[in-house]
Amino acid sequence: MDRNGGDVVVETLTALGASHVFGVPGQNALGLFDAIRRSDLTFVSSRVENNAAFAADGYARATGEVGVLFLSTGPGALTALGALQEAHASGVPVLVIASQVPRAYLGLRRGALHQLDDQARSAVNVTKSTALAMNSGQLPTLLADAWSLAQSAPAGPTWLEIPQDVLLEPADGPPVTSVHTAVTARAPGDDVVAAAAARLDAAERPVILAGGGVRRSPGGSEALVALAEALDAPVVSTVGGKGAIRFDHPLSAASWIEDRYTTELLAGADVLLAVGTALGEVTSNYHTLEPAGTVIHIDAEARVLGANHPALSVHADAAQAVSALAQRVTRRDSDEGARIAADLRTAVEKRLAAQNLDIERTLMSDLRRAVPAAAQTFWDMTIAGYWAWSVWDPLDGEFHSAQGAGGLGFAFPAALAAAMGTGQRTLAVTGDGGAMYSIAELATARQHDADVTWLIVDDGGYGILREYMTDAFGQATATELARPDFAALAESFDVPARIASAATVGAVVEETFGTRGPAVVVLPAHLTMFSAT
Repeated sequence: MDRNGGDVVVETLTALGASHVFGVPGQNALGLFDAIRRSDLTFVSSRVENNAAFAADGYARATGEVGVLFLSTGPGALTALGALQEAHASGVPVLVIASQVPRAYLGLRRGALHQLDDQARSAVNVTKSTALAMNSGQLPTLLADAWSLAQSAPAGPTWLEIPQDVLLEPADGPPVTSVHTAVTARAPGDDVVAAAAARLDAAERPVILAGGGVRRSPGGSEALVALAEALDAPVVSTVGGKGAIRFDHPLSAASWIEDRYTTELLAGADVLLAVGTALGEVTSNYHTLEPAGTVIHIDAEARVLGANHPALSVHADAAQAVSALAQRVTRRDSDEGARIAADLRTAVEKRLAAQNLDIERTLMSDLRRAVPAAAQTFWDMTIAGYWAWSVWDPLDGEFHSAQGAGGLGFAFPAALAAAMGTGQRTLAVTGDGGAMYSIAELATARQHDADVTWLIVDDGGYGILREYMTDAFGQATATELARPDFAALAESFDVPARIASAATVGAVVEETFGTRGPAVVVLPAHLTMFSAT
């Protein structure tokens, strides 16, 4: 058959370097999905669009590539928005290609199936840009521009709509074999770098707070370590910043951000250098952080600069700004920073030891021993995940969580997509409440034989909300849940499943890393959070 608009899309994506596409087929998008059949792209068929968006997000985080998401019109497009909020909040590059009703229907109420008055307007809050292709000749450039913008600092989702008839009509142009991209990384101004370096040189107690922007910025981790060593400054990692500096580095103060000792360290710095973080709710220990000294704030997203605390603002890509600072500051000959970092970690350990947290601490340590050092792990909004925010050491792997937007259901679809993208087994950890958001993706994992281990901590409800409400009101409401036999349900999808105990869960999870294909481990357990005060 003749090439059509759908073919132009997949040709362009191939030329851009895409290899995997995530989504759910739909009526207006059939031309797009049919074109995949004539391409080398691997299509991963999710069961729910929100999970497909989480999958594209997880794929991008794990591989460093752009996650590509195909959506159909109306209900399909809208269903993905919750997951796209996470990618947008966390700065993850995702290219969304959504179908539209035929061009003759745009802006009119003609009763077209799936039609919205303004579909793109629904996506504005969770994307960096939206665009509409009105003919197939526009597609290569629009796709290349969206691809570039998705990766340009600050990274995030971009959205391109293509009407049904554009996807189906014959394409006039030649096959697309090459496209031009223009990914930009924002460089810092020389004057503000000089001012920041002068303040750091004058500091007696500098502290660095490393956010997710450092991890995502190419070369950011290396530049961060170089600057920390030059300043002899302890480094606290945010949840998203885990791995920006190894926990076994002498200057690492780990990531106990929900802890008063860490908050005191950050607040007591005479110069606090915050890089690649909004200093938001979780990072600021729920807005209890009140810096006493100067704040130097580096971020590629201008809107977060100084939003929570007055700061010397450096609007720049993290790696470029930190690298520039590392070259300008005066190197110190001291080991005070390492002592401060070690003292903080000792203080946190003593405080935890005084609490009745043996089950929770043993679970985290058993899982850490069970999971290979290089494995990528994905954590849902659940008590085990909240523990991992603080305690989990990524070692040689990467830590991924949904704390950007805080929605449920992220971990499993993101982990299975990451496993497919990297060829390495991943771990997903959810509660039973969050598991029900993505339970249908057991079919996806089985269909694609994804090497993913899914640990479901089953406490019979929304455990963290139960704890919050009980603390606030004396009792919880609407947190208790009827749920399936997760192990039996997994087996019905032909996915091997085991029920573990607190004593055996580490060994059971470890066994799955010697197998192929998806595996489910269910841990019936009631976990509690540590006290941060």
